[in-house]
Amino acid sequence: MTPPDDLMSKLVSLGKRRGFVFPTAEIYGGLQGFWDWGPLGVELKNNIKRMWWQRFVQERMDVVGLDSAIVTNPEVWNRSGHLTGFKKDDLSSGACPDCGGKDLGTPRQFNLMLKTQVGPVQDSGSDAFLRPETAQNIFVNFETVRTTSRLKVPFGIAQIGKAFRNEITPGNFIFRTREFEQMELEFFVSPKEDQKWFEYWVEESMKWFTDLGIKSDSIRQYHQKKEELAHYAKATVDVEFNWPFSSQGGKGWGELMGIANRTDFDLKAHNLKYKDESGEFTPYVIEPSFGVERAALAFLINAYEEIEGGRTTTTESNKETEVVLRLHKSLAPIKVAVLPLSKKEPLAKLATEVFDSLKSKFMCAYDEVSSIGRRYRRQDEVGTPYCVTVDFESLEDKKATVRDRDTMKQERIPIAELNDYCRDKFNES
Repeated sequence: MTPPDDLMSKLVSLGKRRGFVFPTAEIYGGLQGFWDWGPLGVELKNNIKRMWWQRFVQERMDVVGLDSAIVTNPEVWNRSGHLTGFKKDDLSSGACPDCGGKDLGTPRQFNLMLKTQVGPVQDSGSDAFLRPETAQNIFVNFETVRTTSRLKVPFGIAQIGKAFRNEITPGNFIFRTREFEQMELEFFVSPKEDQKWFEYWVEESMKWFTDLGIKSDSIRQYHQKKEELAHYAKATVDVEFNWPFSSQGGKGWGELMGIANRTDFDLKAHNLKYKDESGEFTPYVIEPSFGVERAALAFLINAYEEIEGGRTTTTESNKETEVVLRLHKSLAPIKVAVLPLSKKEPLAKLATEVFDSLKSKFMCAYDEVSSIGRRYRRQDEVGTPYCVTVDFESLEDKKATVRDRDTMKQERIPIAELNDYCRDKFNES
């Protein structure tokens, strides 16, 4: 097993080397808390978002989607309490325990929201903020979405979007960043049914992660104590992951996502109510919420495996340690890699035709550089579930060899049937 500290350094290295994630504007020294997602990383993030949206919006009759503005009317943040309450103590301005107790100044509070200006004149009247969460935009659109979608309580509004927090200490790679994407669902319920729905969304959230391959012994529920709850929350359960670093003051276990019973705090703050045959009331809100980046990190940690001495399905010797990224097939950035045994014609022409036949249905890669064994290992390292090898025999029998990332089993499949074969394999997952 890879030691925890080694695992994080290896993931950071893999992320940069293979194009998952790397520091923004690195040629100018980067910017702490901000990251760029490369060709493979953007596919991983898109797949995470796609699977969440499919499960919690597309496949449900009681949830609809929203894509709201990042900058909104500042009164939203005044009503929600963010202007006065969304603060942290900057301990860096207090005493320093590592410098003999030297007093660095009086600790001060600062707001975690990032400020900007709207309009040509920069004065207090032009102040605005980059949203620190996507939830408030859902709340202020509650009535519009409800009436246009003709929904009745209980129902939910889901959103995936950017959020910004001026964190004092971003760190642990992409665990805590200043710019991130949130996947949030605000589910509006009768106050009489809040506990039932709270328990339901805790279980549904846990199941989403385990269905996508998170090991059951790497994830758990933590029920926040009364003194730990946010001021608006009646109850909160953190879905915790066993991180290979110290998170939130404790080694290992730390928050992956949170499910909160926000009561009627938010809709009351915006003077919004709901009326049905039972009368008029302010709905309670159950909120499952988490960051795409943190989820991506958990999936990468969960999938990473090193095999001493390597593995190969070719006759070439391989004494290197091989990395296999056992991502769930639905999350894998590249679904199918097409590998011609030789880059010479007419083999390259046939392999290109195979790639062209698959690319509209699956995210594909084409690799013709170096030995077939090395190309297999490159695809294993980025989590590609299937490699399709086109060899000289393919010119005669019109078949290709499909190699499974996890079992290493190889099957000879007619080229004309590759689309159906791959579709069936991905539907199995």
